[in-house]
Amino acid sequence: MLTACQSKPTTVIHDGYTTVEQPDGPTLGYNPESGVNLIERDGLLFKDLDRDGKLSPYEDWRLSAAERARDLATRLSIEEIAGLMLYSGHQPILSADLTEEQEKFLKEDYLRHVLVTSVASKRIAAEWSNRVQALCESIGHGIPANNSSDPRNYTESNGEYNVAGDDISHWPREIGLGATFDIPLIMRHGEIASEEYRALGICTALSPQVDIATDPRWRRFYGTFSEDPTLNTAIAQAYCEGFQNTPGSADGWGSLSVNAMVKHWPGGGSGEGGRDAHFCFGKYAVYPGNAFEQHLRPFLEGAFKLEGQTQKASAVMPYYTISDGIDPSGEQKGNNFSHYIIQDLLRDKYGYDGVVCTDWIVTHDNPAVGLHSGKPWGVELLTPAERHYVALRAGVDQFGGNNEKQPVIDAYRMWAKADGEEAARKRFEQSATRLLINIFRCGLFENPYVDPDKAEEIVGNAEFCREGFEAQQKSIVMLKNEGQIIRKQDGKKDSIKVYVPERHYPAARKFFGGWEDETWMRPASDELLREFGYKPVSSPGEADLCICFIKSPQGDFGYSIEDAERGGNGYVPITLQYEDYTATEAREHSLAGGDPKEKSADRSYRGKSTKTYNRDDMVLVQQMRKEMGDKPVITVIETERPFVLSEIEPYSNAILLTFGVSNRAVMTLISGQTEPYALLPCQMPKDMATVEHNMEDVPGDLECYTDAAGHVYDFAYGLNWSGIIDDARTRRFKR
Repeated sequence: MLTACQSKPTTVIHDGYTTVEQPDGPTLGYNPESGVNLIERDGLLFKDLDRDGKLSPYEDWRLSAAERARDLATRLSIEEIAGLMLYSGHQPILSADLTEEQEKFLKEDYLRHVLVTSVASKRIAAEWSNRVQALCESIGHGIPANNSSDPRNYTESNGEYNVAGDDISHWPREIGLGATFDIPLIMRHGEIASEEYRALGICTALSPQVDIATDPRWRRFYGTFSEDPTLNTAIAQAYCEGFQNTPGSADGWGSLSVNAMVKHWPGGGSGEGGRDAHFCFGKYAVYPGNAFEQHLRPFLEGAFKLEGQTQKASAVMPYYTISDGIDPSGEQKGNNFSHYIIQDLLRDKYGYDGVVCTDWIVTHDNPAVGLHSGKPWGVELLTPAERHYVALRAGVDQFGGNNEKQPVIDAYRMWAKADGEEAARKRFEQSATRLLINIFRCGLFENPYVDPDKAEEIVGNAEFCREGFEAQQKSIVMLKNEGQIIRKQDGKKDSIKVYVPERHYPAARKFFGGWEDETWMRPASDELLREFGYKPVSSPGEADLCICFIKSPQGDFGYSIEDAERGGNGYVPITLQYEDYTATEAREHSLAGGDPKEKSADRSYRGKSTKTYNRDDMVLVQQMRKEMGDKPVITVIETERPFVLSEIEPYSNAILLTFGVSNRAVMTLISGQTEPYALLPCQMPKDMATVEHNMEDVPGDLECYTDAAGHVYDFAYGLNWSGIIDDARTRRFKR
C-alpha cells in the first residue's frame, strides 16, 4: 500500500505506536494493535479510524475541522455524544498505566476529555497519554482524548499540577503576570507553556482566568490578572494567542496549538462581601455599582477578539455564581444553569459559538452550607439528571467533573419527551460538533501520540526556564525604597551581614477543606545569601541588614460553622489586615441571599469579628524594626490579594511584593542585579473601612494607602531604581 503512493512516506516504529510521515500531508500516528490501518487515496494516506475500509469525510484531513466534525457528529450514538459531553474529575498520573477508573470512563462512558493534575515525571506523562490514545483509538469511531490541565507553570505550586521529580518552566502566578503589564511577555508565556503542554500530551488549557477582581477580599484574586478591565482585556488576547497559535499553519491551528478555555463567564470577581462561589455561602455575585458590562470586556474585547487566525478562545467556562439581578426575568440560577447568561447573552447577543463547559461538579448535590462539595446554585432542589437538562437548555455543551454518561442520557430523554426525538438529536449533535472541532483543530485525529524523549527534552528546557525566571523577576513590585536601599550594585557585598528571621507558618484552613500544618521555617537559606555575596548572621544584633519574608494576611472565607451553631446566620467578615477585625461599617443587610439550607436570606455580618491566621507575620516585622534600630529592614510579602499596609509600611525601609516567585528571583532585586519593573495590578486599601464601603463590581473605587514618602499605592504604581515608574505601560494602562 505504501509503495503505491506517489510520494514516499517514512514509517517510524516507536514504543507503543507507529508514525508515518508523508511529504504532501500530515504525519499520521496510530497503534497497530488498535485495529486502525491506513487508507490510500489520490496518492495520500489517511487513518481508517472506524475500521470499515472506506474513507469517511471525518477521516479526510483535507476537509476543514468544521466539516469533519459535522460529519462525525451524525455518526455517533447518543451514548457516544453523552461521553463527549463529560469532562473528568481531577486525574493525578502516578504511573504510565491507566487506573481502573480511567479505563472505565474511557471504555464504558466514552469520556474523551481528561483533566490531568500532577504527574510522576515528564516521561510518565507522555507514556500515559499514549496509552490513553491507543485505547481510545481502538473504540468505536477512534475519537482521540483531549487531555487538559489547569495552569501548571508556576513557581509556587499547590502541588496539584506539578511535575514531580522533573522541571517545567516556572513563571509567576497569574496576578504576577498581570503585575508585569508586559503584553508581549504574557504572549511568550503562552507560546512556551503550550509547547510544554503538547509535549506532555495536553491539548486544552483550563485558562486564562480573566475575571476582573473588583472586590479585594476575593479568595481567587491571585488567580486572575488584575482588577482592571482594560489590562485584563489585553492580557486575555495575548494569553489566548500564545496558547492557540501554531506559527506557519494555514489557519493558526496545528501541532503546537492548545485550546484556551477562558473563564469565568460573565466574571466571578464581584461576590458579595468577597465570598467565593465554590461554597454556597458565596454563591451571589452582586452589582451595586451597575458595572456588570465592565466584567464582560476581557471576554468580548479580548478572548473573543483575537488578532491572529484562531480568532477566539475555543471554549468558555461560566462561574458558579448567581449573577444577582441580571436576568430580566428575575430568575436566580447559577451562571452554569442560566439561559439568559449563556444562551441569550453569550450565544445570541454576542455570537459566541464555541464550547461552553460548566465549572466543576455543578450538577452534584451540596449537603451543607459550609462544605466544599457540589455547586448546583439555584437548582439545589432538582435531581442531578434534571440539572444536566437545565444546563443543556441554557446552552451548555459539557459538564466539568462528571465521569458518568447516564445523567446526560437521562437529560436527552427529557428533551426528547418535551420536544421530540429529532429536536433532541439535533441539539446533541450541535454540542458534539463544537466539541469535536476543538479536537480536530489540534491534529489529534491524525496523530495523538507524543514522543517521551522529546517530552524530556522540551519540558523545562534551559531556555524556557530562563525566560520563566526573567518573568519572575519582572513581576516583583517595589512599593517602598527609603534611602535607595535597593539600588544597582556591581561590586561584591561580602562585608554586608544579613539576618533573615525564621518565620512562623501557622496552622490555617485550606480552601477546599482541612488544615495546613503549623511549621517554623527560615525562608532564605545561608547558601542563597552567600550566592549573592552576603554574609548570613544568626541574630539581628550582628546584622547590617534584615530581610523579612512574610505573607499577606490570611483569614477565613466569610462563613463560620461555629457562628451558625451558636444561632447566628454563620456569616463573618473577610479581613485584609493582620490585627483582629470587627466589621462595624459593613452593610446592615446583605444585597443578596437565600439557600434551601438557611433559615435567613440576610447574609449581613455587621458587628462581627474575625482573625487572621498569620498575625505573627506583622509581629515579626515590627519586632525586627525594634531590634535593628536604625539599620534597614527589607520586607518581602508574598501577596495573594490586596491588604492594609499600615501595619507593615512604617516598620519597613523597603517593601517588595511577590506573586508566586522563587526567593532567588527576589534576591536578584535586593542585591541590585536586576532593576524592579513591575506595577501594582490592584489598589492597596487605606483601611478596612474603605474595603467595606467598596462596591463589589466596580474597579478602582478604594481609597488607597499613602506611605511616609507620600506615594499612593494605587493601580499601576511601582518603583524602580530611579523612582516612580513612568513608561509606555503606565501611559497605556494607568487610570
